[in-house]
Parts: sequence; structure tokens; C-alpha cells
Amino acid sequence: MAVTRRAVSDGGFCGRLDALRVVVGGLRLEHPVMNASGVLGSSPAGIAKLASLGFSAVVTKTLTPEPREGFSPPIIVQLPTGGILNAVGLANPGRGAIPALVSAGREAGLPVIVSIGGRDAGEFAGLAEVAEDAGAAAVELNLSCPNARGYGMELGSDPRVVREVVRAVDSTVGIPVMAKLGLSDRVVESAGAALEGGADALVLINTVRATYIDVYTLRPVLTATHGGLSGPPIHPIAVRVVYDVFREYGCDIVGVGGVHDWASAAEFIAAGAKAVQIGTAVAYDEGVVRKVVEGLARWVEVMGASSVSDLVGAAVRA
Repeated sequence: MAVTRRAVSDGGFCGRLDALRVVVGGLRLEHPVMNASGVLGSSPAGIAKLASLGFSAVVTKTLTPEPREGFSPPIIVQLPTGGILNAVGLANPGRGAIPALVSAGREAGLPVIVSIGGRDAGEFAGLAEVAEDAGAAAVELNLSCPNARGYGMELGSDPRVVREVVRAVDSTVGIPVMAKLGLSDRVVESAGAALEGGADALVLINTVRATYIDVYTLRPVLTATHGGLSGPPIHPIAVRVVYDVFREYGCDIVGVGGVHDWASAAEFIAAGAKAVQIGTAVAYDEGVVRKVVEGLARWVEVMGASSVSDLVGAAVRA
């Protein structure tokens, strides 16, 4: 049967939500939809807001050892072609904020994944230890931020460094370790290196480095010149990465990049993701999580599957 958006979305809700329970990287979730790091995750109030939107777990903004101010405005621009370009520069309150952020999520009854970013393996391991001590359910290693010098993509594009960082964190904490990788020519190799280092799951992908120029001022709009492109324009790229990595390793994956409805989430799942993260779409529709969750439940039912897990990687096996 060919399943279309219309076939799944027409009519009242009739899917079974219990069919959406998943385990990814050892983390048990009521459904496969989390927020993407960087969305409302830098304050306890922001964490509480995320919890109210219906996510199954909350991911904090990336925290670094010391607070960072980031770039001067403008740091975000909505593109006429769709999506958002941002260059925040890893602005965050630093490691001291971790306990309060974790506490806010746990008070809401949700597992908290602390996103951490460092310049070397030692900084990552130290932050992970703070997160575990605070009660975090897991840590997400930001090895993919495209616009902070010395962090993120500069580390994640080198498989040797990826392996070293993940191994250092995995040997320090007992909670699940998720490695977030970005788009690079060696992303599949870096994914393998993360798994070799002990990653329990991979988060694929981060924003894609891009530039937007004002044709009247003849200057880049962002003060940082380059920023990270997010939203629907990067979705096919992210699906390709998830597909390629799952085909190669068959590992636990969280797909992120351009999820805006149930079908874009389902596409990630079919490509090999056990869970997905939503970022940009939340800025446009606070009801998007509910719509995605209910749409996925209907999709599972229409496809004749007993659970969403049965459909993970279905496109790779086809």
C-alpha cells in the first residue's frame, strides 16, 4: 500500500501512543520526539517551557566549561528560501548552570540530556561528570557546531579526535553518551569512530554552515559572516547522512534537521533513526510536537506495524 500524507492525516486521531515507546542509546522514551539542543534550553524557565510542549525528553543548550557571550547581533536571520541561519557562537551560561537545568527537567517528569561542548577530551569529560552528578539521564557531545572556533565541527570532522573525546567521556560516566556529528566529507568515518569510542547513540546532524548576503549592502547579514542553516532546507541532507550511517553500522541514531511534520519525522525513522529532534519548527508552531507524535502513531497503524521500532531502517532494508 502506498501511504501518503493524506492517508495518515485525514480523520480524527486513532493511533496507539503506546506503540511509540522507544529505547535509544539505553534511554527509554514514551515517544521518539525530543527537542534539538539550542532551543529554549539555557534556563530553567526554558526547560519548563520545553516540557510543556510535549517532548519525551529535553535537551539543554550546549554548555561549555566557562560562560560564553557569543557573537554580537545580528545572530539570526529568517531566509526567504526557507529555514533559519544563525551564528550564536555557543553563547551559554557555563557548567555552573547544569544542576538547575537538570533539576527543572526532572521536576517536569522528563529525562534531561545535557549537551556539552569542549575544546578537548578533558573538558568534555569534566562537563559530563558534572552532568551525571546533577542527575542527567544522558549527555550529548556537541562535536558539530559550525560556528564556534575551537569547538564543535573543528573536532567532529576528525575521526581520531572524535574517538578520543567519546572514549574519554565514556570512561568517566555511566550514563548514556550520545555523539552529535555534523555534515562533513568524513561523517560516516567519524560516526564509526564515535561508536568505537563507546558512544551509545549518534545524533545526526547539526546545522549546515552557510552564508546569507544582503544584495543592497553587499555584506553578509550575520556579524560572524557564516552561520548554521537549519529547518526544512537541510532535511534531505540529514536523511541521507542517517541512511548512510545506519546502513554502515546499524547503530542507534537520533535524526535531526528539518523535522516539521509527522512525515519528515517518519522519513528519518525509515532511514534508520530511533528518535528525532525538533528545533526550528518550534519557533513557528508550538503545537508541532503533538502533531508529529499523533501523526507517527497513525503512520505505525496504517503501516500495519506493532510499534514504531519495527519501522526503524525500513528504507535501508527495502
